[in-house]
Amino acid sequence: MIVYQIFTRLFGNRNTTRKEWGSVAENGSGKMNDIDAQVLKRIKAMGVTHVWFTGVLRHASQTDYTAYGIPAQNAEVVKGRAGSPYAITDYYDIDPDLAVDVDKRMQEWECLIARTHKAGMKVIMDFVPNHVARQYHSVCKPKGVRDLGEDDDVNMHFSTHNNFYYCWGQPLDLGDVTDSQTYHEAPARATGNDHFDNRPGRNDWYETVKLNYGVDYCDAGGRSEHFDPIPDTWTKMTDILMYWAGKGVDGFRCDMAEMVPAAFWAYATKVVKTAYPHIIFIGEVYNPSLYRTYIGAGFDLLYDKVGMYDSLRDIVCGRRWASDITTQWQQTDDIRDHMLYFLENHDEQRIASDFFAGEPWAAYPAHIVSCLLHANPYMLYAGQELGERGMDKEGFSGRDGRSTIFDYWSMDSVNHGYFDIRKKTPSERKLMDAYKRVMLIAEKEKAASRGLTFDLMYVNGHLAQSQYAFLRKKDNELLLVVANFAAEAIDTGVIIPSHAFEYMGIAEGDADAVELLSDGKAKLHLAVNEAVNVAVPAYGGVVYKIKQ
Repeated sequence: MIVYQIFTRLFGNRNTTRKEWGSVAENGSGKMNDIDAQVLKRIKAMGVTHVWFTGVLRHASQTDYTAYGIPAQNAEVVKGRAGSPYAITDYYDIDPDLAVDVDKRMQEWECLIARTHKAGMKVIMDFVPNHVARQYHSVCKPKGVRDLGEDDDVNMHFSTHNNFYYCWGQPLDLGDVTDSQTYHEAPARATGNDHFDNRPGRNDWYETVKLNYGVDYCDAGGRSEHFDPIPDTWTKMTDILMYWAGKGVDGFRCDMAEMVPAAFWAYATKVVKTAYPHIIFIGEVYNPSLYRTYIGAGFDLLYDKVGMYDSLRDIVCGRRWASDITTQWQQTDDIRDHMLYFLENHDEQRIASDFFAGEPWAAYPAHIVSCLLHANPYMLYAGQELGERGMDKEGFSGRDGRSTIFDYWSMDSVNHGYFDIRKKTPSERKLMDAYKRVMLIAEKEKAASRGLTFDLMYVNGHLAQSQYAFLRKKDNELLLVVANFAAEAIDTGVIIPSHAFEYMGIAEGDADAVELLSDGKAKLHLAVNEAVNVAVPAYGGVVYKIKQ
């Protein structure tokens, strides 16, 4: 399983104005219709199985769509001209920025789902369960659905009947955010990042309000759970999941899942999967001590951020040794198939940025490891395979090494990769081809997609600092993989211990091998506790395939 993350507003936008703090009229916006059959074919050709369309739900924006019956938002509670895709204003609506015909935005989304399926891939969309925009108001909810907060008793700080938390009659104070407040909210509702007084700060998620799942965070004991009877928010949010599952979506990437109680997820995932057994749930959970709890609550995949991502980033940047990869996979080995590896996403800095590696090839060996070490899924963020640097100063998002999620913008790298492909630079082409090779190995080679893994580092101490070596095997096919994180090419020996021969059923002797990253051929001698000689390029790797 390879997930390709598309930040939809950026992906198809070919407007090159790129004015700082620019409006949608000035800077443009990518559309769902831009992602046509040809673009999807190019994505599929990389070995991608699932496309995560990020930012599809209607969220708070400074752009005026009132002519289409969409409520306007106060700029004081919107981050950036385009707004955060995680400040949802209507769970039942599609972001109008993404539509060619705003009145037909839902049909355009349904057509994109159908096109993606026809291209042979599945569709992931965001589900943002922990918080909503300050001015949340659904104008597209189905008949009979009660809106979030519509029936709340605003005089109660906490009630299982309420969808929000209230600050005992105190008005919202944005004094730390703006000098002259025009947005009024009385009583104030708790802010999305668990800020429970009426004065959120500039660094808080001040544009959002926290949803109430039956947890009282401010009782005498500090926190208590009230899950019986089922809180009103549980049923409302489960109905939203069911609505989108009914549209043909194949899975949900659940934002800040660990900020919502596991008991809700156990309830919601059971309801959804009973009706739609194929649906998968991907959770953004950063606390490793909670991984198994949330998997037990129905999550199919969890971000491996604090473990594998942080490790690989530090290795790329020279802050850890490559051998640390062993430590990371061992910590989650019992839940290996549930861990989603990645090197970039919309929250993280771009590899090629000055804040990360400054060079896209520096993380190519990490790409090899992430795709081929185990059979668990991998996620690629659009532009990573083209060396996108993320070094623009877009507006609300300053020059921080990230591709903005708050501003109207575009990326030449993505345009070259999927739209104006004749403009693709030689360096973009070379990197994209290299990424594609690895992902196709992960997809097509049975030893990579479903074979056994044997970590070779414990007998190869000479590789520990800058190289990582492992074996994969399925039936009579063996892969020897060596990734080189160093800026210099190496000629070295890789020892294969007796236990590997026994565990994987490897035959000793001379073997013909094909190096899958270069199509080169080699003669390898396989013997217990003897070194196999390999030459590995700088910032690269080798994947030797041996049929026994």
